[in-house]
Amino acid sequence: MKKSLIALFVGIFVLGVISSVSAAGSADEAKALVEKAIAFYKANGKEKVIAEINNVKGQFVKGELYVFIWDLNGTVLAHGPNPKLIGKDVSELRDADGKLFVKEGVELAKAKGSGWVDYKWTNPVSKKIDAKSTFVKKADDMIFCCGIYK
Repeated sequence: MKKSLIALFVGIFVLGVISSVSAAGSADEAKALVEKAIAFYKANGKEKVIAEINNVKGQFVKGELYVFIWDLNGTVLAHGPNPKLIGKDVSELRDADGKLFVKEGVELAKAKGSGWVDYKWTNPVSKKIDAKSTFVKKADDMIFCCGIYK
């Protein structure tokens, strides 16, 4: 009886850890969400993709994952979870170590088309500074982004 209770608690704990990790979103999920947003943009245009990304209940918010858009200078064009950022130039924004991660992401997208930018940022769940990685991909004059905490 004791062994089966211990096994049950261990199983519940493991499932809890697995579900909390998957709820945070994986690199593949972040990349797929960006690709989906770009496909939506190509099918529906700039105005509609910006409106859809700004919709916190829209198709580009999946758990803790969400797509946001910068222009080619680092100005936020769309950001559903934080609409106060829309229209703001964030190109000089620095992470906890002083890294200009937005500028790096813009330059990466311009030079290579897409890639990952690593930096440190406050995790809204834990309220601690964590390692974060954001996938960026250029589509015309916009850079579509989606980040994950590691």
